[in-house]
Amino acid sequence: MLRQLLSRLPLAVILAGSVLGAPPGGVAGQDAGASGEVSDSPRVFVGGIPFSVDLKAAEGAEAAYRIETADGRTLAEGTVQPGSSEAIDGLVVERRGELPLTAVIGGTVHAVSGTFVPGWFSLLPPLVAILLALVFREVVISLFAGVWLGALALAGFNPLVATWRVVDEFAVPALGDTGGQTQIVVFSLLLGGMVGVISKNGGTRGVVRVVTRWATSRRRGKLAVWGAGLAIFFDDYANTLIVGNSMRPITDRLRISREKLAYLVDSTAAPVAAIVPISTWVGYQISLIQDGMRIAAEQPGTSPEVAASLLAASPFTVFIHTIPYLFYPLLALFLVFLTSWTRRDFGPMAAAELRAASGGGLLRPGAVPAADTSGEILDPPEGVAERWWNAALPVLTVVSVVLLGLYATGREAAGPGASIMDVFGEADPFVTLLWGSLAGCIVAIALSIGQRILSLNDAIQAWIGGMRAMLVAVVILVLAWSLGSVTELVGTAAYLTQILSDRLPLQLIPALVFVTAAAIAFSTGTSWGTMAILLPLVIPLTVSLGGAIDFDGGAHYSILLGGISSVLAGAIFGDHCSPISDTTVLSSMATGCDHVDHVRTQLPYAVAVAAVTVPLGDIGTAYGLPNWIALTACALLLFGFVRWRGRIVEEEVHPAPATAPRAPRHSG
Repeated sequence: MLRQLLSRLPLAVILAGSVLGAPPGGVAGQDAGASGEVSDSPRVFVGGIPFSVDLKAAEGAEAAYRIETADGRTLAEGTVQPGSSEAIDGLVVERRGELPLTAVIGGTVHAVSGTFVPGWFSLLPPLVAILLALVFREVVISLFAGVWLGALALAGFNPLVATWRVVDEFAVPALGDTGGQTQIVVFSLLLGGMVGVISKNGGTRGVVRVVTRWATSRRRGKLAVWGAGLAIFFDDYANTLIVGNSMRPITDRLRISREKLAYLVDSTAAPVAAIVPISTWVGYQISLIQDGMRIAAEQPGTSPEVAASLLAASPFTVFIHTIPYLFYPLLALFLVFLTSWTRRDFGPMAAAELRAASGGGLLRPGAVPAADTSGEILDPPEGVAERWWNAALPVLTVVSVVLLGLYATGREAAGPGASIMDVFGEADPFVTLLWGSLAGCIVAIALSIGQRILSLNDAIQAWIGGMRAMLVAVVILVLAWSLGSVTELVGTAAYLTQILSDRLPLQLIPALVFVTAAAIAFSTGTSWGTMAILLPLVIPLTVSLGGAIDFDGGAHYSILLGGISSVLAGAIFGDHCSPISDTTVLSSMATGCDHVDHVRTQLPYAVAVAAVTVPLGDIGTAYGLPNWIALTACALLLFGFVRWRGRIVEEEVHPAPATAPRAPRHSG
């Protein structure tokens, strides 16, 4: 029996190695007493893409080095100073037969090995993620597949080992990175928990009620919806569900069509959450910006000065700088206000508004309203007074604590003589976001318990329910970080730079990124997934093409800001046009609108905004047009278009009864 076990031991070891073994690659021949060593080398070699090898000399004497391919071609040679490390950059292998490399340093020979992949393979992880998202419309599976492809290269093309590497080499390090990523996950969960509590205690509905007190006409009713959407800025889902459900009785009484209400809700929710620096979006965006800047700084070919600037720059400051370049979200909010104030609508929306105002029905004849969304998690207990301050105080607490924290940490880092911009530039956004979100949770729970609106158990359950709603976002976030690490591992940005540097004008990047992001978001229905796929690619690519020069406001920095903001803006535009977008579906549900009618009437408005923002905003600012001039010109063009094509729906209509007639629900 023992003999049989021993005879099978080698096979068992081989099988265990194939299932659990470490990925191929690394350095052989290391000796603790050697005069030099290879301290770092690639684990994946991409054909034709430059890479670096870190050499370290022993104490006492300088060490001569030489790096050769397997066929004897010398890649680099020189000396390393005693006790110091040196990164040998610009090394290139063209084919698999040139591996393993031989590094001779101080008389010691080291074999440097790893997996070889052709250059085109570096495009596969993000490309597969995008294509799968287009086909299956499921971003989690798509991102996982992209990460798995990168892990496949890392594992020497062993599919089973690659599956394990997705978890232990990518997901766990991404989730456990206390340099900012772990803090972002906790911040998102805490803020989601706060949203759950202030929804349950009636505070968010109280805010909406305050806004709607002066809504006595169709114009004021529409502006009240817009104002309520701006007030619930901290989360797009909460915005959509609360504003839609709360405002529907008011707009029904004023004979505002359900299509118009759905547009007002949908075109306010995501844009305002994306622009305001205190929302459930901000941590996600900051983390992706930070990850993209790190990848750009560490990729071969980035100059030391630019790399130092990228690593030293605060991702929060970069996010703040992108806000004036978020042309589509800013002007989408403007168009909502413009059409509400002027009472002018165009396209299918004009027909819907005329129908509702003239008494022809809030819904199109034969329309099938989407299901109602008034779930228990958003409903306060029966008989509870919906006080606006139960939402305002926690939100103000978050804002105040974050601002004070940014100032305190920035002042400590920048010193007493620094300007206010330098102070906020040196601040630690991740720590302060944690402080603010936790403080907001404490205040929300204390208000709920202190007024006996919720018991401690009910408050905790609402808090947990709010965090549970963020779980999918956290999964997407971790996979996004993992895909970013994969693209760095296989040199995606470097390969794209190599094939595009002589073909792609730098000034066209923001416009092309906007179109790409819109296509992905339209097909997948998720703006967060779109950002996850594109930001880790766009930032390194823009930097490689020269878009990160002069962080003090130079033209090239404007292109980097334009590229970053175009990912977000294009994702929101695609969401607004997509019938499978979660916020589009929720808007139809919350407002009781036929979903197809909502998409059909909102599409011309979204396209109108994009049609002016891409040429004037994205392309114009890339060629040096000041962003304030671009915003003003876009706003004037939209105003002119609404005056030209818009149709006024008269105010002189009698309000409908409080309980408006509804189209029959679909029984199937």
